[in-house]
Amino acid sequence: MKYNLLTREFYNRNTLQVARNILGKRLVKIENGVRIGGLIVEAEAYRGEEDLGCHAKAGRTPRTEVMYGEPGHAYVYFTYGMHWMLNAVCEQKGYPAAVLIRAILPTDGIPVIASRRNSQPRKFWTDGPAKLCKALAIDGNFNAADLCAPGANLYIEQADPVPDWAVTTGPRVGFNNVPEPWLSIPWRFRVVPEFLD
Repeated sequence: MKYNLLTREFYNRNTLQVARNILGKRLVKIENGVRIGGLIVEAEAYRGEEDLGCHAKAGRTPRTEVMYGEPGHAYVYFTYGMHWMLNAVCEQKGYPAAVLIRAILPTDGIPVIASRRNSQPRKFWTDGPAKLCKALAIDGNFNAADLCAPGANLYIEQADPVPDWAVTTGPRVGFNNVPEPWLSIPWRFRVVPEFLD
């Protein structure tokens, strides 16, 4: 059963707004009729060819093509030769922008997630972008998937909003040779642990 999928209008806004407001929403994958997923607790904004931390800095390429497309689609890419990462495309068509889903708090399909992350303590099951993709079995087959389609097997749905006091911001993670201001710009949004207890 699906509950209030986020609309295309939700994604068709400034990426920073989407990254902040996507916190607390529920990422869901339907697998063999079973809901698997959890509440989004960490996200990062990437926007425009001028953002030197964004894949779009290289311009329009086969890899980044989906970022230039319609908002509300998944951008799933492979990194470090081993990890998948899930993003939601944002802003108007033709402008490359996306929100990286960095972490979720599992709420649905716990036995399935546990079976895929059985070598890790529960608090480490989905506390990183590659980990959550492994837990939900999200891979390149979901690249360009429409997160807003009624029949989607991967989507984000409404949930209770996270108040401002429960959100922190900081630099994005994993940059090595990215210059300022992109290295330190506070485009990473996180839900504080106290709110989740």
